[in-house]
Amino acid sequence: MNRFFLTGWLVAGLSLFSIHGWAQPASVTDLDWREGEVPAPPAFQSNRLVRFEVSVGSELQYGLAPDSLSVGPDGVIRFVWVAQSRSGAVNVAYEGVRCRTREMRTYARWSPRDMPLPAPFTEAEGEWRPMPESDWMALTGSPQARPAWMLARAALCEGSTINRNASQMLRDLRQGRRLE
Repeated sequence: MNRFFLTGWLVAGLSLFSIHGWAQPASVTDLDWREGEVPAPPAFQSNRLVRFEVSVGSELQYGLAPDSLSVGPDGVIRFVWVAQSRSGAVNVAYEGVRCRTREMRTYARWSPRDMPLPAPFTEAEGEWRPMPESDWMALTGSPQARPAWMLARAALCEGSTINRNASQMLRDLRQGRRLE
């Protein structure tokens, strides 16, 4: 077969994937990207959470700690989310999202010192356990990434770009921005 013919088909096929969002060509800036220094997990209070839904009918109630939301110079949106069950079980994570690459990473998990927790509770009732070896992973396809994915869709990202700033993200989350 003619080499030009094959090259033409390859280019056309890659263009088709890019048009439909199945493939995302890496830019030079993506290849050179380095994550900045990750700040320590921020403080949170369970009575100040901004609620968001992860899945319909879930037994867990999820909330974003509003004072934890920040956009770093490296383009990473970092935040703390809290999940609580009716029985009082708690799961808290400090995570980051990259809208450009549709990835997330868990930096630390919080564990309470004693159970049951007082209501409301703060980070002072437990301790952070860093996860320095965690890797960036796709926002889709993993139950572990589901809270970050729902936050990205509901407020953090506008497609593959950052949704302006933390104030706008919180406004969109509180107002229940319509998901695509």
